Amino acid sequence: MQANTSRKIFVNLPVRDLKRSVEFFTKLGFTFNPNFTDENATCMIVSDEAFVMLLLEPRFKDFTKRQLADTRTHTEAIFALSAANRAEVDETVKTAIAAGGTHALEPTDHGFMYGWSFYDLDGHHWETFYMDPTAIPQ
Repeated sequence: MQANTSRKIFVNLPVRDLKRSVEFFTKLGFTFNPNFTDENATCMIVSDEAFVMLLLEPRFKDFTKRQLADTRTHTEAIFALSAANRAEVDETVKTAIAAGGTHALEPTDHGFMYGWSFYDLDGHHWETFYMDPTAIPQ
């Protein structure tokens, strides 16, 4: 495996209601690839190199032998998305909350990096953050 090769990443997440999840993430500004969308799944476009497959729980279970994490009580991962500035961080979280998400943690400010997080409709933990490269401690 070559470390310097440009790669795409596809994160797969189970969801309980695909239509509601699509509506939620559409409000956050994401679009979806219709070529990878059916009644059981959709491909959310994060960037040219990053995608999130939202799969109804029964379809998701086709890809694993393990039990699904109960996101009401457990965190399976934190999905962090960069923002252009601090205002975009705040706007993203406020939009997520208005669309039915819930607060995960209070905002954190490390000077060079600012972040805030929320849980989506299925309890997946998302963080949006801004990092000012000129202010990173040396």
